[in-house]
Amino acid sequence: MKELFDSVSNDCSKLVTKKYSTSFSLAVNMLSPKIREDIYNIYGFVRFADEIVDSFHDYDKEHLMEHFERDYYLSKEHGISLNPILNSFQRTIKKYKIPDEMVQAFLKSMKADLHKTTYNTKQEYDEYIYGSADVVGLMCLKVFVDGDDKKYEELKDAAMRLGSAFQKVNFLRDLKDDFETLNRSYFPNIDLGKLDASSKQIIIDEIEADFEYAYSNGILKLPVEAKFGVYTAYRYYRRLLKKLKMVPSEQIMDSRIRISNPMKINLLARSYVKYKLNII
Repeated sequence: MKELFDSVSNDCSKLVTKKYSTSFSLAVNMLSPKIREDIYNIYGFVRFADEIVDSFHDYDKEHLMEHFERDYYLSKEHGISLNPILNSFQRTIKKYKIPDEMVQAFLKSMKADLHKTTYNTKQEYDEYIYGSADVVGLMCLKVFVDGDDKKYEELKDAAMRLGSAFQKVNFLRDLKDDFETLNRSYFPNIDLGKLDASSKQIIIDEIEADFEYAYSNGILKLPVEAKFGVYTAYRYYRRLLKKLKMVPSEQIMDSRIRISNPMKINLLARSYVKYKLNII
């Protein structure tokens, strides 16, 4: 029974989300049940690709990525994969008619992490972020609007800006691992080995601008099924950024900023009150 296998595949994507990101899982849980499953399926796919390039240091990452991409396209062609993550993802792709350009842009950025270590121009930086984050926001937006092309066009710029903000916060939070362990430097024209206050402020200002645009032009206009969940994720990342702003630039490499579980619950409760009062 394919239906049973599909159900198991969806459960696997949900498990991947919960194990790898309690924060994102919490936000997804605030989405309407009818779209929750497909967002888990998108996260499962992007997380596995990210793990290949970031974590599997004792294996041939390029070989793994080639197989992952090949197996995805086989699953899309045949409508099934014995890899449950790919099986669930290809079903979501077909259900919401998510363009292949988005998947290709994402995989291009992931494959860049196999060999590219520095981003010297804004064009390179923007292209990487588009593939690694913006298109993920666009995939999720396809689910949120459920075929409403007019709504999608209205919200797509904001979805991309929110994806960019999330990614840039991750870059700033993970500077130590990216720079010292993975030998990557994403921010162009900034010497991460000698990060000073003014350079850090440039990054902060850029993220703040992304957040403000995404909130005003996107989150407030989202369908009701998606608004609370996306707002919860937005509040979580805003809090991360607030904590990062408080860390002196010379100490940011030595810090791994996290949001405590009690604070996550507090953010969720405040977000829920605003949502119920129709403030967002």
